[in-house]
Parts: sequence; C-alpha cells; structure tokens
Amino acid sequence: MAEIELQGLRIAYERVGSGPPVVLVHGFVGDGRSTWGRQIDALSDDYTVLAWDAPGAGRSSDPPDWFRISDYADCLAGLLRELGVERAHLAGLSFGGTLVLATFQRHRHLARSLGLVNAYAGWAGSLGRDEARARLQACLRAADLPPDGFAAALMPSMFSASAPEAAVAGFGASVREFSPAGFRAMSRASAEADLRDVLPEVDVPTLIVHGDQDVRAPRAVAAALHARIPGSRLAVLPGVGHMSTVEAPDAVTRELRIFFRSADERGGRGLDR
Repeated sequence: MAEIELQGLRIAYERVGSGPPVVLVHGFVGDGRSTWGRQIDALSDDYTVLAWDAPGAGRSSDPPDWFRISDYADCLAGLLRELGVERAHLAGLSFGGTLVLATFQRHRHLARSLGLVNAYAGWAGSLGRDEARARLQACLRAADLPPDGFAAALMPSMFSASAPEAAVAGFGASVREFSPAGFRAMSRASAEADLRDVLPEVDVPTLIVHGDQDVRAPRAVAAALHARIPGSRLAVLPGVGHMSTVEAPDAVTRELRIFFRSADERGGRGLDR
C-alpha cells in the first residue's frame, strides 16, 4: 500500500490496474483490502482500482473527534485530487455508501456513477433518529471492548448464517485490528448523517446492491434508496448478508462490472433533465 499526507492525516491507499478509475470505499469496520480485496483484484483487469483506508481504519491515522461525514467526503475528494483522479465510478459498502453519497453531494464533479452496496443514506436518513441513536450508543460501548469482545459484538450481524467460514474468519481478523478512536468517529458520522435530500438530486447512473439476508441495512433501506434515486437499478443477492463483498464476492463483482461497463457506454450520464 502507498501512503499520502492529507489534511494533517496519514492516508493509506491501494491503486492497481489500468483503465477508467473505480474508487472502492469500505464500511465502518475493516479496511479497504479486507472489505474489497476480491473486487480490487478482479476489477483491475479493466479498471484503475483505488481503495483507501479511511481515517481511523487500517493503516491510516485516526481523525480528530470532530470528524463527521462531510469531513470524510472532503478527505476522500482531496485524496482523489492529489492522485490526479478527475472523475470516477464511486462504490461504497455500508458506511462507505453513505460516504459516497456525501462525496457526490459535496464534490459531484467527481462521480461518473455511484455503486451503493448494502448502503444507507446515513443511519439517521435510513433508519430514523431513534434507531440511529441506539446504534451509536451500542457502538460506543463496543469500542471500549478488547479486540475479541469487539468482534463478538459486531460480527454476528455482518454475515448470513450460510456465509463461508473462511470468509467470515478472514474478515473477523481484520475487525479485531480496529482502532477504537477511528471506530467511534465513523460511528458518530454514520449516526448523524441524513442524506435523504441528496437522493433525488443524483443525476449519474446508480446501482444499489442488497443482500436479502442483511439485518443491518434491511430491504426497506435498499428499497427507499431505489425509490428516491431517479433511474437507479436495484440488484438483490439471495441468501447474502451485510458484508456482501466478502460473503458473495463474485456476485458483487459481476454486478459492479456490468454496471460500470453500462455507465461507461453512456458516458456516465444519468437521466436527461
């Protein structure tokens, strides 16, 4: 992985392949490689694939306490600017989907298309304020646990009951390496974000991928994103849980590849308005 200094933070990232740029954004546990590893490797035959470790995850430094979703979006946009990426397919899982929407809101010139995988319009935006507060409190308690306890608190809701044991174990090892400060920051950013007003403004091709066994971002969340984003496409993966990129990597890669190719053929244009 490479590293860059940005806004006083050390940001680690991986960039492989050649072709149109694809940016893969992980959720609030794990990091770029543990979340998107199979997609990074598979998509790099046709695309320049960039996956970062967000501030507070992986090899990147922890953000300050005041960091919220807009700050993550500005940081991601700053990384792309430093790397010379002018326009890209932006795909995010879970919290990463929220971040992709926030990046579109604040830096929409960067978005060739949006891929929202088991994603939210922020917890407040997709689950309501009460549920967002309850999740935040549970996450803040989990952040004080030792690594094994932290993984035990988070992992049961991440996968379906039929997920491959090796995939679950591999991702669990990454979760155990979490940064408490980074996890708190991403949890607060997730809880406070309400991007519902952004959804009708999305004017680039958008794919929503949903695992039908996802208990963290249930079907109603995906359905609401689909209903509010004009011209979006919803792909449902049967028998798959929240961490679909890890549990069903080939299916997610297939959906993304077809979608990116279609968006490229359309020149990244959304609906005519």
